[in-house]
Amino acid sequence: MNTSTPRVALVTGATRGIGLETVRQLAEAGVHTLLAGRDRSKAVAAALELQSRGLPVEAIALDVTDAGSITLAVAEVARRYGRLDILVNNAGILLDDPAKKVSGQSLATWRSTFDTNVFGLIAVTQAFLPLLQRSPAGRIVNVSSLLGSMALHSDPSSPIYDFKVPAYNVSKSAVNAWTVQLAWELRDTPIKVNTLHPGYVRTDMNAGAGDIDAAEGARTSVRLSLLDPSGPTGGYFYLDQALPW
Repeated sequence: MNTSTPRVALVTGATRGIGLETVRQLAEAGVHTLLAGRDRSKAVAAALELQSRGLPVEAIALDVTDAGSITLAVAEVARRYGRLDILVNNAGILLDDPAKKVSGQSLATWRSTFDTNVFGLIAVTQAFLPLLQRSPAGRIVNVSSLLGSMALHSDPSSPIYDFKVPAYNVSKSAVNAWTVQLAWELRDTPIKVNTLHPGYVRTDMNAGAGDIDAAEGARTSVRLSLLDPSGPTGGYFYLDQALPW
């Protein structure tokens, strides 16, 4: 491993929205960034546009719900770089039917949501962990949501108390719990593992609703990706604010 070369990052679900902005901002910070998407043609198109601005970005095909796709992506990163310094687990979906009650969401919705938001995230992390362990300072960043906060969902005075999209919310609570467990495992290593709320971002997922744009929404992912050795691990953040679990 040549540690004098630029850091290498991989961002899942990065062909649009927060993921794409995370790629752009990491690349602007000098990180060689792999823009991952399940549709290779869209990933290539997005990477080429950023390359046209002189940014160190490359496309990689990665479907977080496909074990074969994950295996191929890991092999490609290992062959080309020999390590991975930053993994941003950004891919996610929201499938809840707003017309249905908490108890009325279909099991198909629950299973599909967890396949991407939880099991896909864990599968990608497990697969790339050996490459992250070759980094002098690995970073794992899990994009969650304020909607994953059990404390705030239980508090009638909180801003999310009445916002119940259960499959999505519970999947993000599970991401938070996985983050704590993995951070404990890696506590005596240089790898830092954190989870985050990007803010209420205007994206395709919420049909353009939101208070901030994708560039602002990517800031917490980038901050946690670039933590120095004194930075936190096992935390849940919005920017530099710790959030209640």
